[in-house]
Amino acid sequence: MLKLSSSKLEALKRLSDENGIIGALAIDQRGSLKKMIAAGSTTDVGDEGIIRFKELVSEELTPYATSILLDPEYGLPAAKARDKNAGLLVAYEKTGYDATEPGRLPDLLTEWSVKRLKAAGADAIKFLLYYDVDEDATINEQKHVFMERVGSECLAEDIPFFLEIVTYDATNDDVKSAEFAKVKPHKVIEAMREFSKPTYNVDVLKMEVPVNMNFVEGYANDETVYTKEEAANYFKEQSEATELPFIFLSAGVTAKLFQDTLVFAKEAGSTFNGVLCGRATWSEGVTPYATKGEGVGRDWLKSTGKNNIEELNTVLNTTASSWYIK
Repeated sequence: MLKLSSSKLEALKRLSDENGIIGALAIDQRGSLKKMIAAGSTTDVGDEGIIRFKELVSEELTPYATSILLDPEYGLPAAKARDKNAGLLVAYEKTGYDATEPGRLPDLLTEWSVKRLKAAGADAIKFLLYYDVDEDATINEQKHVFMERVGSECLAEDIPFFLEIVTYDATNDDVKSAEFAKVKPHKVIEAMREFSKPTYNVDVLKMEVPVNMNFVEGYANDETVYTKEEAANYFKEQSEATELPFIFLSAGVTAKLFQDTLVFAKEAGSTFNGVLCGRATWSEGVTPYATKGEGVGRDWLKSTGKNNIEELNTVLNTTASSWYIK
């Protein structure tokens, strides 16, 4: 059972709807968003182009989200542009990882601390950790100690700690492959089990779904890795692996597949408590913004972007469980 201080409880309420469901919008991408905008633009939009796109997303979509996740490097102007009823999560990790070193080790933004992020208006701190439960124990122990430090810092500042876990296989870089799909349930569920331990002081887990839905019977285009029954069992096992609130990340899949996945999770017995949905909501708006300008990009967000998030909210209302029960 999650034990919260009154300050953390009020912060979580600001990040959720009145029923204790988190319907958050994520746009803390940095390097990847820069590449997305550059790919569609004939000119170098620079940092200002990224900052402005985040502002547009915040202005147009936070009226329909319970909260927004942003980064302090490019996202603070967007934090000020959010709807008055939307809470604010702020990322604390450096973007990406050093691919020349083994282990995808985490690192903090050197110019920020939890104290400073809280002073900048954060209602919660988010940290992204890449994790392979089967990797060398010395690498994973470094990650365990690192997460204990981040959790202790959040505890000292009395602010909720959202830990986002993205799993991988140190022996296979192709996370979209059938081979990775076969081991993904084990990777996701065991990572969730590990970081639910009290030593990390995590308040909410931000998790991948435990299967690759593109390999589930009835959803797969070609090869099938899991039957529907097997996939459903993995969702149930994931849910039972923690007593903490947990929310799903969209992992860049289409809006439609993400919505279908939430329905599948609910039918499988998952008690997930909401979502932190990023690219599935706004990614297709990058191209009109980059190629045709701010006005066209805003129009896309006002129409298709709004429709994406409202459709997701409709699905959330019938699939997600309140974190109050935890």
